[in-house]
Amino acid sequence: MRTTSGRTTAWTAPQSGPDETEITTLLTQGKVVEALLSALQNAPLRCKNQIVKDHALNITLRVLLSIKSTQIDQAIDTVDQNDLIDVLMKYIYRGFEIPSEGSSGHLLQWHEKAFAKGGVGCIVRVLSDTNRA
Repeated sequence: MRTTSGRTTAWTAPQSGPDETEITTLLTQGKVVEALLSALQNAPLRCKNQIVKDHALNITLRVLLSIKSTQIDQAIDTVDQNDLIDVLMKYIYRGFEIPSEGSSGHLLQWHEKAFAKGGVGCIVRVLSDTNRA
């Protein structure tokens, strides 16, 4: 949910995905939490273009894998919206589909922390959602 002028409105996913330049700049500046939030808030969930979704996945995985294990708790704590925890969990599961050297262990740490915050409901919502990340 986003709050605008005192009213709470439903968060809607954009169609184009996260801005790679913005994410890269944030990562270069060491603002990894801000990069994560930007990637999650701009996830192209309702987009039908698989190329856009795959590009967003690659950007988000780069952010997730650049956050050190000791920073995961802090990053998860800043994701205060349940729908963004669900988006994070979608990207974690998609990351498991395309493993790279050392990524699975790191993603398992992310999964543990996201599960602790989102609970079983988060996993059920992600697995039953027809809008893939």
